[in-house]
Amino acid sequence: MDSSSSKPTFFERLSTLLLREPEDREQLIQLLHSAFERNLLDADALSITEGALSASETSVRDVMVPSAQMDTLDIGHSLNDIVRQVIRTAHSRFPVHDGNRDNVIGILLAKDLLRMQHEASFNLHDWLRPAVFIPESKRLNVLLREFRVSRNHMAVVVDEYGGVAGLVTIEDVLEQIVGDIEDEYDFDETEDNIRIDQSGRYRVKAQTEVADFNAAFGTALHAEDVDTIGGLILNHLGRVPKRNESVDLANLRFRVLRADSRRLYTLLIEKMSPVTGDTVAE
Repeated sequence: MDSSSSKPTFFERLSTLLLREPEDREQLIQLLHSAFERNLLDADALSITEGALSASETSVRDVMVPSAQMDTLDIGHSLNDIVRQVIRTAHSRFPVHDGNRDNVIGILLAKDLLRMQHEASFNLHDWLRPAVFIPESKRLNVLLREFRVSRNHMAVVVDEYGGVAGLVTIEDVLEQIVGDIEDEYDFDETEDNIRIDQSGRYRVKAQTEVADFNAAFGTALHAEDVDTIGGLILNHLGRVPKRNESVDLANLRFRVLRADSRRLYTLLIEKMSPVTGDTVAE
């Protein structure tokens, strides 16, 4: 007889641990940590469970991309201008406004631009998807449920006065539960720390040594007790920046491509004109 069949399953062992019903959320977390220490839960399972619990207490304003950092499209721009911006920012969805950033009139999917190229006349209105608007106070667990039901992947966040406060995606919500999610623009672990893309911008791993960064870009960046370029950005801001947040240093613009609530992963580097302050391509 197979002795393994008599061993208690994971759920049986966990339920045994939870026989004493926790009185509040703190006690539940303590029990989960006890389960981890007794090897009933692995580190990933513990982290995801804690993330799922915290989602009910986290509001959209805590994870959204603020309005000032949103990449949006103007309905009045030409198709060529829109294509250039989509290529530059490399997003899959874009809020579209009528010239006033507080007046979002729809969402454009980047993939629809491929079909637009074959249209005899260009009318961006015809390709817009309805925008979903949500309040800043909405809880993440509620938003995730709404995303699943509606099959939307993006929502525009509005403040109490009806103005656009920011943007949130289903990826933002999931990353609060399961941790950072890599996409097709992220580095492979075997790739170089600094890589140039076709538009002349640089993608840099946050773990890149400051000395290596200075050698590559001809800069003299420095901070006490900081070894990596990600650490230098954290030291400069005094906090972990959110995705799409930008910092200007040494005639370079550092934009956060990947980050979670704890650390930076990837930065997008663009050179800036010392005269106008605008970014310039190589």
